[in-house]
Amino acid sequence: MLLEDTRFIHEDLERLEQAISDRIAEDPRHIRDRLWRDHQVSDFLGRIQDQSTRLIDLYGNTEGREKEIQAISMGDPFDEFYKQLGQIKDFHRRYPNEPVENLERAYKKKIPIEGESSSAEMDNLFTGEEAWGKFLDLTTNHEQYLNLPNVKRVSYIQYLDMFDIFTPPQCSVKRADKTTDQYFNYVKSLASYLEEFMKRTRPLEDLDKIFKSFDQDFDKAWDEGMMHGWGAPENHGSAGPITQGTGEGIWCPDCEKEFKNDNVYKAHLTGKKHIKAASARKEGTNGDSAPASKGPSMTRLKERAVAEREHRTSRLAAALSSVRADTRVNVERKQGMTERERQQELEALFADTNDQIAAQESDEESNGDERIYNPLKLPLAWDGKPIPFWLYKLHGLGVEFNCEVCGNFVYMGRRAFDKHFSEARHVYGLKCLGITNTSMFREITGIEDALKLWEKLQRDKKVEETEGKDVVQMEDADGNVMPEKVYLDLQKQGLL
Repeated sequence: MLLEDTRFIHEDLERLEQAISDRIAEDPRHIRDRLWRDHQVSDFLGRIQDQSTRLIDLYGNTEGREKEIQAISMGDPFDEFYKQLGQIKDFHRRYPNEPVENLERAYKKKIPIEGESSSAEMDNLFTGEEAWGKFLDLTTNHEQYLNLPNVKRVSYIQYLDMFDIFTPPQCSVKRADKTTDQYFNYVKSLASYLEEFMKRTRPLEDLDKIFKSFDQDFDKAWDEGMMHGWGAPENHGSAGPITQGTGEGIWCPDCEKEFKNDNVYKAHLTGKKHIKAASARKEGTNGDSAPASKGPSMTRLKERAVAEREHRTSRLAAALSSVRADTRVNVERKQGMTERERQQELEALFADTNDQIAAQESDEESNGDERIYNPLKLPLAWDGKPIPFWLYKLHGLGVEFNCEVCGNFVYMGRRAFDKHFSEARHVYGLKCLGITNTSMFREITGIEDALKLWEKLQRDKKVEETEGKDVVQMEDADGNVMPEKVYLDLQKQGLL
């Protein structure tokens, strides 16, 4: 029944689109609920792709559709109807307990049971350390790194800074040790974790396309020999090659060590340790040269596999740079907490989650009866409701006052405008203009007016200082000191 299957798929697609629009219209408060919504939308989009592919195949079967249309249109239509009805009854007679798929209930949002969250399944996707996708949990990978041979022991915070760097001096694993199964399993598990973490936290992104671009970039860099630390092995003379370390000193490929001084590098060439490492490296190179004529050596294939995992890890870490920085801050914060404080934080987190769930359920039950109607955008009072309009007009909150000194900031109402002259914003704006005495600049809002007033005050101050220096002091018979002008006035009046 091609026509019925086509109709069913079209109905399924419409219900899927409606389910997606219903969930996108929501705005969950908790990150767990938002992730659960995104995962549901991702599943619906995947089902739409599958059903669309199936629908295209049905439309491509033109012969079957024509035969079915002819069977319905030609002859007695009731014969074909009862024939299909008999097939349906025969199917249910053979399978009496076959469940009927109800599309309306299949994509409808489920109502959570009392005491449970609608996104309880999300708790199984993340560990407690990940906090529903906020942070990375690399503790297992850190332990695997510490168990590698000949590695420096680093703390978890140091590991978070350098887990995507695979070259010296940050990574002390030698190139020969990277081809071991233990190191390959470590890099593979690290890349797999970061890849799975992106899939869990970004369900709506086209991650397959991103991962494919990683592989293409690696293939291009490997073929051109541009992979840092994985170039073709070469033999060097007494002069040191270009460093693979910090880029400042001389790198010894045999000892895999960096030397800051040329004399120290030349002196170590005669040491037993260097001679032993050079002979071992030479034997390894000769061992790989035999099968090289037939094709790529086994060692080179292993190096390619390891380098591919390292490249993928570095690209994934770059894509998760913000989460990585948040993880470092969270780890440092937790290391400074006691066990009791950590327990209190977990209890507060779960209590906050339960409160948000209860608040969400209460909001759904209220049906919008308590929504605040505020079309005039009036300020809110202490009880969360808009103030009366007469009070809004009384205080002049509809009048705008612009202050150029504050960066053209607009103050609503005379009261806020008068108050802002003593606030930090206005004082800082005056100091930027070189004005230190801010008490004299009240009601001055223009930059040009403020500069003119400041220049006038500076001129008056200089005049007062010069006049004060030129005053002649006089002394009377009783020893009283006074300016010359006052002395002459008193003398004329006969008071001296």
